[in-house]
Amino acid sequence: MPGIEKLPIEETLEDSPQTRSLLGVFEEDAAAISNYTNRLYNAMKRIYDAQNELSTATHLTSKLLKEYEKQRFPLGGDDEVMTSTLQQFAQVIDELSSCHAVLSTQLADAMMFPITQFKEKDLKEMLTLNEVFAIASNDLDMAINKYSRLSKRKENDKIKLEATEDLYTSRKKQHQTMMHYFCALNTLQYKKKTALLEPLLGYMQAQINFFKMGSEHMAQQLEEFLTNIGASVQGVRREMETEVETMHQTIQDLEVASDSLYLPDPDTKIFNINRNLTRKTGYMNTRNKTRLVSSTWERHYYFTQGGNLMRQARGDVAGGLVMDLDNCTVMAVDCEDRRYCFQITSFDGKKAVLLQAESKKECEEWIATINNISKRIYLSENPEELAARVNQSALEAVTPSPSFQQRHEISKPTVHSRPHPSRANSSSSVGSESASLSAASLDSIVAPDTPIQFDIISSVSEDLSNQAKISGPGTRTNPFGECGEPKTEEPEESILHQLFIVRFLGSMEVKVNETSDVICDTMRQILAARAIHNIFRMTESHLLVTGDYLKLIDPQTQVIRLRFPLQNVVLCATHKENKRLFGFVLHTGGSRVEGRPVSICYVFESNNEGEKICDSVGLGKQIAFHSEMDRQTTDKQREFDREKEKQLMELNKQKQIEKDLEEQSRLIAASIRPNQMSGESQFVPLDNSTQAESSDTGDDGKKKELET
Repeated sequence: MPGIEKLPIEETLEDSPQTRSLLGVFEEDAAAISNYTNRLYNAMKRIYDAQNELSTATHLTSKLLKEYEKQRFPLGGDDEVMTSTLQQFAQVIDELSSCHAVLSTQLADAMMFPITQFKEKDLKEMLTLNEVFAIASNDLDMAINKYSRLSKRKENDKIKLEATEDLYTSRKKQHQTMMHYFCALNTLQYKKKTALLEPLLGYMQAQINFFKMGSEHMAQQLEEFLTNIGASVQGVRREMETEVETMHQTIQDLEVASDSLYLPDPDTKIFNINRNLTRKTGYMNTRNKTRLVSSTWERHYYFTQGGNLMRQARGDVAGGLVMDLDNCTVMAVDCEDRRYCFQITSFDGKKAVLLQAESKKECEEWIATINNISKRIYLSENPEELAARVNQSALEAVTPSPSFQQRHEISKPTVHSRPHPSRANSSSSVGSESASLSAASLDSIVAPDTPIQFDIISSVSEDLSNQAKISGPGTRTNPFGECGEPKTEEPEESILHQLFIVRFLGSMEVKVNETSDVICDTMRQILAARAIHNIFRMTESHLLVTGDYLKLIDPQTQVIRLRFPLQNVVLCATHKENKRLFGFVLHTGGSRVEGRPVSICYVFESNNEGEKICDSVGLGKQIAFHSEMDRQTTDKQREFDREKEKQLMELNKQKQIEKDLEEQSRLIAASIRPNQMSGESQFVPLDNSTQAESSDTGDDGKKKELET
């Protein structure tokens, strides 16, 4: 006989829609078997009843024939021939009645008993197990719903313990009931053959025994056929007994092995998280918005198929597409009313799905799996091996990060002082490598052993020392490394003044800055590192683009967090597929490494304004360039005017000296002329005032000559 279709008992705990669909097929088959068995039972019951009626009628006929001789007919006489003939008929019919009685007994034992047992015992047991399984499934759904509604903020230990125990009991009951139900359905596939063949075999054997006296030839033809049927029935019975024993042993083993899996939130220290998966299935809750404010959570079965995320309801035959996972982003999110939530965003940023896993282990495995699929690792020959190598490289690249202000501060001049040890901030610095790049191409773009900075919190110690030198009594300082400069610290005379809302994703040092590929590769590494290490917190800031600077401003305190001169920004570009992601590369004002300037790539996420921000940065650089050219021209003109003014001043001083000398000569000549006219031949000295005036005039002339 062909092989028997079986329900997989090992998949009862997962309870996937595929298993439920297969279970529905078996249940439909069981219903068809029950309907057909009832009709066959009614037909055989009519045969049995007819046989009993025939046996009773035959026996009554024989009895009436025997009583013929005792009858007294008024118009009839004694007819010995008729009486003897009827007596012979009575004996024959009596013997025939005995044969019919034996046939009725054989039909009751060989035909009616097997089909009655199958109908009253096996099929009723199947209906009972179906009802118990439905009740257990409903109880499990109610327990899961109750456990999922546990609040994270107002969590009561007693309520959580009751919900956990209720879910444990319901899941265990449903699993055990489902396993026994599957076992009964699998057994039914064997029993339906024996239940149909054994009654027919008993019926035919009873008929052969009944007609054996007159049908030797027919009996010989049927005996071989019936012998083969009997051997097949015995073989099926032995196979059924072996399979039933195996299924019972499997149930016992699974009950022992699955006891710890009934817990809704297993301990991740005992059950390791597999981050190398490229395929995953399981039930999760998804949030659907019903109105503008309210939303509901629905439970569906999710599975990955290639690079797609599929969803399937419990009663559906096949799943539907939820999202394309290629180049998508996934990260854990902090949901207000649910735990273990994560969000998947499509590559173009137009679609996002919020999902809730059952446990922390499931949540992290889903995030790791989707992250591996987004890198297209599933297209390789050994996807799990490649995923393990990529994740191991990312984990080994975890290094402590230096101060953000020390690495990226560019607005301040270089201070020749002893560097202060930076305090370890709250963000993690993780190095990660992309699966789509080879090691050689990655090293040519990213500096080796480069940490990733995920936050813009700067060091406290180095900022306080700098602020103590430059801040006055009224300057405000805070412990977050932010300079106490308001947004309007100095008047902005630039014609460009644009403000954007951005979220800082990370920054890292890069080697090259000629093409936009370095920005895209840096984005891929930062997003991969965030997904692997579940870093979902992002710092939101206001990015102010002017003709001179790029400024990151705290949206609440309006404090300038960082300032980037546009003349140091060498490259700005968006992601090729997700235009919400943008980044820029700039040279720092520090030392040079390996004969090249230190370049830092900053990556941000915006609200669908990446290209607009890059255009604004490019416009700002042009404005800054023209402003610098105008400033240089103005400085040259001012220098030329100062030189010309200086020359005019020198010329005026020279003319003044010559004028003073002429005046002094005129005064001396005027004083000498009267003496000559009076006839005095000797020199008459000047009075004291005239001498003093002459002396002063001479001294001033000498001073002017020295100055000239």
